[in-house]
Amino acid sequence: MSQQFWSDAWYQGRWWLVLLLPLSGLFGFIARLRRRKLQGDVQAYTAPVVVVGNISLGGTGKTPLLISLVNAMRERGFRPGVVSRGYGGRASQYPYLVTVDSEPAQSGDEPLLIALEAGCPVVVDPNRDSAVKYLLDNFDCDLVLSDDGLQHYALHRDFEICVVDGQRGLGNGRCLPAGPLRESPERLSEVDWVVVNGELEQSLPLGVASECLYTMTVQPSEWRELSTGSRIVAAKALPAEFVAPLNAVSGIGNPSRFFNTLSSLGVEAGQYVFPDHHAYTEDDLAFAEQGTLLMTTKDAVKCRKFVKPNWWSLSVTAQLPDVFYDQIAESVRARAADLIASKG
Repeated sequence: MSQQFWSDAWYQGRWWLVLLLPLSGLFGFIARLRRRKLQGDVQAYTAPVVVVGNISLGGTGKTPLLISLVNAMRERGFRPGVVSRGYGGRASQYPYLVTVDSEPAQSGDEPLLIALEAGCPVVVDPNRDSAVKYLLDNFDCDLVLSDDGLQHYALHRDFEICVVDGQRGLGNGRCLPAGPLRESPERLSEVDWVVVNGELEQSLPLGVASECLYTMTVQPSEWRELSTGSRIVAAKALPAEFVAPLNAVSGIGNPSRFFNTLSSLGVEAGQYVFPDHHAYTEDDLAFAEQGTLLMTTKDAVKCRKFVKPNWWSLSVTAQLPDVFYDQIAESVRARAADLIASKG
């Protein structure tokens, strides 16, 4: 059964999901046991670690948030680095340092995008503990940001940020397989900050402190032509450079979000949906030989070897209030001081 099949069931409330409730209960119980066991054995690192993740399957917008966080922490005097599992990639050896010349098949698409957009060290390893140690041993970083990893319990973390899709929320609020959640909704009350991507259309569980709850907006910033590198500010007008017919592809966790963004810019295009993290081939996009092809930046990093003229990606920027970044910076500084004191 396809990813879309399950997503439709979880978010549209199919009746037969109740048959899976016993399995969901078992899944949630095992997740809690694993967390208690593994988190009890971890050791702190020489620099604070902030995990940016989610508790639901599918895209929530954590990658734009993480890129924004790198830039905001750099502006506040930190030297951040990023670690990631590298989902969708398989390197010849780990830890793997992502560079601008890395192939998505090695690094994974999201780590490569982060390296290109954030300009900071990015280290990939399915064992994130090894990735953190490699990063701190080889780079002058005083802050580690983990791309995902909320459920990677063997990774020590000092702070957690959970991202929630405002439109889809927590779905039916059930754990896998009867719902889209990796952990129970109550987990939100245990993280340090909850970031809602867009306007929240359903209530969150009790216990989420309002002072730790922030709304994020993801705004389109610019169009980038893949073959030439040309850039155009994204505005509510169809760029003169776009040639009909217009087609758009989306291989992200929530494809409709990209298509809705196009519509908000006045761009109406044919829609082609691919699975999240899809490894594109030239044949996949043969339909775009004529006209203009539009895609996300995450899709674009996987098409660099066979780009054609008039293929454009849409860059987006995560926007949050300064107080959010200030809170994180203050917390990280205090934790760093504690780490230094403990060594003395």
